[in-house]
Amino acid sequence: MKRRVVVTGVGLVSPLALTAEATWKKVLQGESGIGPITHFEVADKPVRIAGEVKGFDPLAYMDKKEARKMDLFIQFAMAAAQEAVAMCGYEVTPQNAERVGVAVGSGIGGLSTIEDQHRTLLERGWGRISPFFIPGIIINMASGQISIRYGAKGPNISTVTACSTASHAIGESMRYIQRGEADVMICGGAEAAVTELSVAGFAAMRALSTRNDEPTKASRPFDVGRDGFVMGEGAGILVLEGLEHAKARGAKILCEVIGYGLSGDAYHISAPSEDGDGPMRVMTNAIRDAGLAPGDVDYINAHGTSTPLGDKVETLAVKRLFGEHARRLAISSTKSMTGHLLGAAGGLEAVLTIYAMRDSMAPPTINLEVPDPECDLDYVPNQARPMPIRHALSNSFGFGGTNACIALARYAD
Repeated sequence: MKRRVVVTGVGLVSPLALTAEATWKKVLQGESGIGPITHFEVADKPVRIAGEVKGFDPLAYMDKKEARKMDLFIQFAMAAAQEAVAMCGYEVTPQNAERVGVAVGSGIGGLSTIEDQHRTLLERGWGRISPFFIPGIIINMASGQISIRYGAKGPNISTVTACSTASHAIGESMRYIQRGEADVMICGGAEAAVTELSVAGFAAMRALSTRNDEPTKASRPFDVGRDGFVMGEGAGILVLEGLEHAKARGAKILCEVIGYGLSGDAYHISAPSEDGDGPMRVMTNAIRDAGLAPGDVDYINAHGTSTPLGDKVETLAVKRLFGEHARRLAISSTKSMTGHLLGAAGGLEAVLTIYAMRDSMAPPTINLEVPDPECDLDYVPNQARPMPIRHALSNSFGFGGTNACIALARYAD
């Protein structure tokens, strides 16, 4: 029999706030964290907006010597992990260290440091490259640094699956605990890719919104006027724990992780198949793994990126899977407020889904003013909605056709 897995801690660094609770409060108020890009000069650029993290000081989480060794995405991961570990209240000791693991990924990794060090190489030569360059940028170092800080000697991995990264990390962590390979997993994703090269690259694909004069209205999932996604940055970290392990130490349980689905589109490097096959199958797999029927699901935190094709395809996938129940589901895209955190998106959105269940409040999809006729489900437009949420899904779909879905449940002993 599979071990039951619960969430006992969460942490966020987001474009809205630097903690989970503060981020959730702003989500319920329908606030947008999107504004003009400040990380680099954008005056003459076609894309000038993003969901940047504001007021982040790495020295609030580590000393200056540590911070110099880490790209910003690792610093975000460390900050969110600090909040999550403190919330869960579990102390890693030499006696239990081998039963505590870390699985934190990133879709892109240390791009800002790569750009900076490349400039240094061209302008000043080999001798001025930092000895911390490589360990400061590689994606697995988010897991590595968290493991080192807390002394976690169990499974130590990083997923790298584009925008599905954090959801895959959470799902794989659930499996490690179910199989008895760990008792506790610190998991999720981090991203700090609001850099000139990254934004230019996504802009070249025509993937980004160019609604530069109205930043807070630029991310508008399911709206007929949507014109692309808005990049975001930050980190979302969860602490997962075996249920009996959590109960034995009297931990406060936030929710239960009951299912995990994976699928591949096998269709296109960046576009979803127009019949919604991959997203439909990943939700089907998560529901089946959870032992649920489609009618048991109350809420979906959609991938909902605000792209013309993506939102339409996700809507179609929901209709294909849920049938008539699709009309009764509450669905929202919190990316309307945070932008798209790429590899960190699934971590952020899992935390927001957990809080939605905790508070019986479906978060809104803001900027939904004129619904696309092909996006005709209930996306909780513009205002949060009180409603009981027993079972929920969190969707993540990535370039390369890689999909992940996490099924969560209100905890009941």
